[in-house]
Parts: sequence; C-alpha cells; structure tokens
Amino acid sequence: MADTQQVDEGAGAPRDARGERRVAKLARRISSFAQAHGGAEGHVAYLGQKGARIVLVGEDGEWGDLVAPTHALAEQAVKRSGITVHEDFGGDFANKVRTGPYEWTRMAGIQVGGPSNG
Repeated sequence: MADTQQVDEGAGAPRDARGERRVAKLARRISSFAQAHGGAEGHVAYLGQKGARIVLVGEDGEWGDLVAPTHALAEQAVKRSGITVHEDFGGDFANKVRTGPYEWTRMAGIQVGGPSNG
C-alpha cells in the first residue's frame, strides 16, 4: 500500500494571500519607480535568510532598491511590474547608474577613511 499525504488547502490560503499582497505591493513600488524615472531595469540578488534585494536603475540613471522576504516573491514582483531583469549587476546595466557626491563621499568614508556623512 502506498503512503498518502493529505493536503489541507485551507491551511495554506492565508499564507498565499499574504505573499500575494507582498508581491502586489512590491510590483506597485517598482512600477512607480519606473514611471518616475522614464523606465527602469532591475536585478534580484539573494540576501540569505533575509530574502532578496531588488536593485532598480531608472533610465535617467537614478537608482534604488527594495527588499523582498524571499527570492521567489522578488521574482514574481519584477515579473508583474514588467521591467527588464538582468541576471547580474554588471556591464551596460551597471554603467547606467548615476552616482552623486553623497555616494562618493560615503564610499570614500567607508573604504579609505574619507569624511563621514554623519
């Protein structure tokens, strides 16, 4: 006799609904960023147990990021938003990022003992 497993569909419903709400909220935020910056492209990176980071780069060079609780939810959100997603953050995609004085000062402060932003 084969082993059988019962699946209680009702038990998974709240969890799926919560995930769906998170995906919808992330997709709205991604779409909003894209509208504000003439379009956007993205990259999804693992953050380990903390989830996944969605890095967004607008057509105008502005950038930002969002954190999703899981990589799967991040992938669903970028797919729903309709942006182009890159496998890695390099090449022409990385070259689109425009950095300003804050980023350079911050990087120098961390890397070579430059002035702090605090």
